[in-house]
Order: sequence, then structure tokens, then C-alpha cells
Amino acid sequence: MQKRIFLVALGSLLGACAAPDGDYPSLLPRPIEQESFAEPARPEPEASADPALEVKVAEQAAALASAATAFDRAAAEADSLSRAARGSSAGSESWIAAQVALSGLDAMRSATAETLADIERLAIDRAAQGVPTYPELQRLLERAELQNRTQIERIDAIERNVAPAA
Repeated sequence: MQKRIFLVALGSLLGACAAPDGDYPSLLPRPIEQESFAEPARPEPEASADPALEVKVAEQAAALASAATAFDRAAAEADSLSRAARGSSAGSESWIAAQVALSGLDAMRSATAETLADIERLAIDRAAQGVPTYPELQRLLERAELQNRTQIERIDAIERNVAPAA
């Protein structure tokens, strides 16, 4: 009896291995699967000359340079006052002079921040119109961002010379 069950099971298993006649699809990639659905590369449109924008860019570049000059002068003074206040206790005359210079320095940096905001507004307005990026404006924007970041770092470095308020 067990031999018969074994033979029936063996026959069933061997029958399961036999493939029926028929044409099965290939497992190779189909032609549609070999196509790329990535966005095609599009040429970057070039900005046309814009004399009105060039005037605004020149005005903002001059304002940025003026803000840098004023900040550098104030930073030199604040740096010397903070070095003089190094080691002084909070509330001493040298400490107060350094703090006043630092607050003035931060006010000077606001001129750079305002100019940066004006430059960003020009770039945003241009983008809202759907026109290509103006290279000169983009370079000025990058320069303004760098100047603002550098001024913040310089204020922080000068501030480290002065004892914190108690």
C-alpha cells in the first residue's frame, strides 16, 4: 500500500515537471522598458540685454560697496575696542564702549542686509516674469550673500573678545 502511494506521489511530481506545449513570453526586457523617461536636456535660455535692469544692478552694486566700506571702518574700531575690553568685567567702561561699538557694527551690517533684500527682490521679480536669469544680477546676488555672511562672522568673532553680560 505504501509502495502504491509512493508511486502515485512520484508520478504526480514528475507530471508537474512536464511543461505543456505553448509559446511563453521571454523574460528579456521589452523594447518599451529600454526607453528612458528622463526629462530631455533643454538648452538654457540666454537673457537678452536689459538696460533698465543694468542700471538697477549698478545702483545696488554701488550700495553694496558703500555698505562694505562703512562696515569695514566700523569693524576696525569695534575690534580695537573689544581687544581693549578683553578680560574686563561686564559693566566696566571698556566693556560698555565695546558693546556700543558692536551694536553700531550690527546697525552697519543692516545696510548690507537691506541691499541684499533689494537684490533678491530684483531676482524674484525677474523670475516671476518667467524670463531667464540675468547673469550680472546673479553674480551680484551671490556677492551680496557672501558679504552678508562674512560680516555676520566678523561680528561674531569680535563679540567673542568681550565678556558676556552678567
